[in-house]
Amino acid sequence: MSRRKAVFLDRDGTLIVERNYLGDPAGVALLEGVPQALKQLSDAGFLLVMVTNQSGVARGFFTMDDVARVNGRVEKLLEREGVRLDAVYVCPHHEQGIVPEYAVSCVCRKPKPGMALAAAKDWNLDLSASYMIGDKPADVSFGRNFGARESYLVRTGHGTEADAGDYVAVAGLTEAAADILRKDRENP
Repeated sequence: MSRRKAVFLDRDGTLIVERNYLGDPAGVALLEGVPQALKQLSDAGFLLVMVTNQSGVARGFFTMDDVARVNGRVEKLLEREGVRLDAVYVCPHHEQGIVPEYAVSCVCRKPKPGMALAAAKDWNLDLSASYMIGDKPADVSFGRNFGARESYLVRTGHGTEADAGDYVAVAGLTEAAADILRKDRENP
């Protein structure tokens, strides 16, 4: 069976409005154009994989159950728009956390590639044919660290303040999706 391609997506500030340590599903609001852009990517054959650092768990701000409820709300809002995430990966760790179980150094916290490597194994992904979209330099570095074809820094969420450096900076998910689709057509 041939390997599949995916678009990895940060959650906060990329798919939904940035709320800084969101632990309440009532705070979930999709950013403009997100469902339409994700539908285009899915229709083009990309798996949609949400990857999210949630150090608020290690810091004691909220629990993994809270994270699951927030993620469930994201998925429900997308499903109402006809879009389904194929997978969700969460890193709850942070070395300086106060919850002992999660106050560890790990391989899954972006920019380390652990979540992408797990997804590649679980979904038979070709990471070199996959993409990353996020609003922080750590997201873009995550893509580079797992060998993404390209990583995009969206100018939403924390991306409005981040130094673009040598990253591909785009206005938002709609522009990133359009560029991915163009690249995929030109060089599949």
